[in-house]
Amino acid sequence: MFGGGGGLNPRKMKQMMNQMGIDLEDIDAEEVIIRTPEEELVFHNAEVQRMDAQGQQTYQVVGEPDSRPRGEGGDTDEAGAIEDADASGGGSSSDFSEQDVEIVAQRAGVPEETARETLEETGDLAAAVQQLEDE
Repeated sequence: MFGGGGGLNPRKMKQMMNQMGIDLEDIDAEEVIIRTPEEELVFHNAEVQRMDAQGQQTYQVVGEPDSRPRGEGGDTDEAGAIEDADASGGGSSSDFSEQDVEIVAQRAGVPEETARETLEETGDLAAAVQQLEDE
């Protein structure tokens, strides 16, 4: 990102990023799962950072994933994994847990009922938050 940044100490780099409106946060993740149509990439004990810059969130995952094929039956929720923001929904309230509703309500600053309705309408956590923030 910064050319010749080898001479900057981490504290100075963080100070410069804060001045530019970039916020970094380490996330204590136990597991990260990336699902593609063909496989799941499962990162155990991965290093995860979230960067907030200009209203956009970017996640960086560092680690070695285990790869496992996805089954025809859609057996994707192993060990109680929670649907993440990129999961597609079918439009019914059963597609979203109470935790999903709470996340959208908290992130968008709206009542849970409004969050639930928007989740049902959009079928996606990220889209629901974005729609509510744009209103």
